[in-house]
Amino acid sequence: MEAELIALATSGATTLITLMISDAWTQVKGRVAHMLGRDDDEQDDLLHELDASRAALLHALERGDGTRAATIEAEWRARLLLLLQSDPSLVEELQSLPAPPEGTVYNHISGRVQSGLVIQAGRIEGSTFHAPPDERAGRTEV
Repeated sequence: MEAELIALATSGATTLITLMISDAWTQVKGRVAHMLGRDDDEQDDLLHELDASRAALLHALERGDGTRAATIEAEWRARLLLLLQSDPSLVEELQSLPAPPEGTVYNHISGRVQSGLVIQAGRIEGSTFHAPPDERAGRTEV
């Protein structure tokens, strides 16, 4: 059961973070606070925490700080896991969170610094890639 809770907390945190950076956040954040908070005061506190997390996340993504974005997600994953362990009835509620809107993409790239081309796309169809002509083509050797 523990592995299932960890998987659910991981999935829930990813969904939560993805919703935070989407246009759907304004419609969903009250539901999330209600789900995670037990009384009105706790829900109000959660709304402030969720707004603070969202602001920090957007700021981190704007600066290209993937480490900070991943840390915010990890904090919510740990928090969701603790809540799920203390109240298993949250499983259904967490699973009922709406899927992030189509087209919403959240990527985290970490590791060594690389230089090169990165392409991020939801769908690529009928792509044509052009390469510069080979300067040696057409030359005749004597």
